[in-house]
Amino acid sequence: MKQPVIFCDFDGTITNNDNIIVLMKRFAPPEWEAIKDDILGQKVTIQEGVSHLFSLLSTELKQDLISFLLETAEIRDGFREILLFTGERNIEFYVVSGGIDFFIYPLLEPFAILNNHIYCNGSDFSGETITITWPNSCDEQCHNGCGCCKPSIMRRFPAEEYERIVIGDSITDLQAAKQADIVYARDFLIEKCEELSIAYTPFTSFHDVITDLKNRGVKG
Repeated sequence: MKQPVIFCDFDGTITNNDNIIVLMKRFAPPEWEAIKDDILGQKVTIQEGVSHLFSLLSTELKQDLISFLLETAEIRDGFREILLFTGERNIEFYVVSGGIDFFIYPLLEPFAILNNHIYCNGSDFSGETITITWPNSCDEQCHNGCGCCKPSIMRRFPAEEYERIVIGDSITDLQAAKQADIVYARDFLIEKCEELSIAYTPFTSFHDVITDLKNRGVKG
C-alpha cells in the first residue's frame, strides 16, 4: 500500500490571497502588473518573473512588508484542522511554495510546522533592491524555470512508493498537478486542469479537503 504524502501550496491556498500579489499592489510601481501577466501567460518563467517583481522593491521595505502581511493575511479556513487530521493519521504534510521565506516563516510560525517540511524561495536583502534566491530550483528533469520546483521536490517521493497529493491554486502548482495522484484545486489551477484534462477535486476550505480524504479512505 502506498504511503500518502501531501504537497500544499502557500500563497492563495494556505492563505486566502496571493501574498506576492498583495505586496506588489501595496508597495510596487505600476509596471509590476505587466510582469504578473507575463508569468500567468507563461511568457516568462516563474523564476524570471518573480525575480523581476521583487527587484522593483527596496530592501529598506523589509520590515514594512512583513508587518503588512502579518496584519492583513488571512489563513484559509480549516488549515489548523488539516494539520491535526494529517498528524493523527501519520500523513506527511509539506508546504511547497513559490512564495518567499521572509514572509512564509512568520505567517506559519503559529502552526509549529517543522522547517524541513517547508520548501520555498529565499531572499537576500543585502543590496538596494530585493534579490530572490532559489534553494529549491529545478533538477535535471525539469527545464521550466520554476523557482521553487515542486515536481523536483515530489520526485524525492517515488510514485511507486507514495500516493502524492497536491493542493494548490495557481500556475506554480500546474507542473506538480501533472504528476500527482490526487489534485485539490481552486481558482487559476482549475482553469489549467480543465484545459489540460487533469483530474481534480475543487475546494474552498481545507474542511473540503479533509472530507474528501476521509471519503477516499486515505490514511498513513
